[in-house]
Amino acid sequence: MTESTITAKGQTTVPANIRQTIGSVPGTRLVWHVLSNGRVFVRAKIKTAADVKGMVKLPKGKRLSVEEMRP
Repeated sequence: MTESTITAKGQTTVPANIRQTIGSVPGTRLVWHVLSNGRVFVRAKIKTAADVKGMVKLPKGKRLSVEEMRP
């Protein structure tokens, strides 16, 4: 288990082995979730909307209605 300490200013350092595992670089954003049972879940926000834009392509000329997109 890896630990870090929260400073008086509310800051902490993400340990090097965690940074390496998630592939973080300076500027990587972390998203914090507090679950109903009091646990905290942190995830690295490593993809942006720009990163995923265009990943799914429709055949040219094909348009789908909302109803067709629903499972």
